[in-house]
Amino acid sequence: MAKVKNMERMPHIQLDESIATRFAILPGDPKRAERIADYFTDTDDYGMNREYRSIAGSYKGTRILSISTGMGGPSTAIAVEELGKLGVEWIIRIGSSGALKSDIAIGDLVIVTGAIRNDGTSKGYIDSEYPAIADIDLVETLRRKARELKLRFFTGICRSHDTMYSDRNPELYAKWSATPALASDMETATLLTVASLRGIHAASVLNTVSAFKSDVPSSVGRYAAASRDAMDGEKDEIMLALETLHEIDGGMNDEEQYLQN
Repeated sequence: MAKVKNMERMPHIQLDESIATRFAILPGDPKRAERIADYFTDTDDYGMNREYRSIAGSYKGTRILSISTGMGGPSTAIAVEELGKLGVEWIIRIGSSGALKSDIAIGDLVIVTGAIRNDGTSKGYIDSEYPAIADIDLVETLRRKARELKLRFFTGICRSHDTMYSDRNPELYAKWSATPALASDMETATLLTVASLRGIHAASVLNTVSAFKSDVPSSVGRYAAASRDAMDGEKDEIMLALETLHEIDGGMNDEEQYLQN
């Protein structure tokens, strides 16, 4: 991906190369971006433009950008494109999801290996035959860190879609819950597709806020009202993303020092 020059400010996220990081965590909710930043030291608050709330800081010496993407694929794709132009190379989405399996409880995490592309944005980039697959290094590190942190998590496929209130939702949920798909969200397929096409390492961790066969909009409302189990899951996915990027950073630093010697 072509990088910008001379501190050019990106038109939508309104950031430039002064963010000075290769690592980003992408929640959907601007408030969640602020809760991620609670774990930072040496914080730089870049404010908000449109749905993009941006705060950078240090986590155990690793500089990380927290930036919200809003809801859905189009705004997620814009964030990935513009972050890539600013030198961001590693992205983890931490989102909310609805369970497609009865054994996945509120607050459980899903580490996504790939996404069913039921969204429109990813198809605007490339034919649906192209897979939406998470970066293997990030997935392996996320799984290892989740075990170290003793988190309850699942690993597998999610379904990404664009319709929260479609009349066909009961039919579609029944269809995809009969497959190995574990959860549904609105952004992961776009993230993984665009990141892959642009040479960015990306992964997605989903916090379950809606139980299997429950009313998704109502469940999202309870999450917004700070449901305890859902908020515990959010804290878990934040910590998991931070620890994973910190470890990736350490491994990259070790490799760079080895090559220099």
